[in-house]
Amino acid sequence: MNIKQLLGKRIKELRKKQKLTQEKLAEFIGIDTVSLCNIENGKYYPTSDNLEKILLGLNANPSELFYFEQHQDTDNLKKEINLILDKNPDKIKDFYKIIKALTN
Repeated sequence: MNIKQLLGKRIKELRKKQKLTQEKLAEFIGIDTVSLCNIENGKYYPTSDNLEKILLGLNANPSELFYFEQHQDTDNLKKEINLILDKNPDKIKDFYKIIKALTN
């Protein structure tokens, strides 16, 4: 996934977390819904002005907007999980309980 796609996906995640529709966020930014849709789908980058408005509309800071680690491919995520568990063996049982609860 390229940076445009990652950024768009993250904007969409944060918008949904705020329970905002594309229409409401687009209106706040001052762009049409199709343009926001194209940003969220990774077809276009937002302008710097629109990026600032997106941050305000989502009540987010830049570091939140550019947090993409959860969008790595599955193999990389598994490797990262294993590294974390290798460094924290005392947390394996807690991790297992969380995973078990999420999958039930």
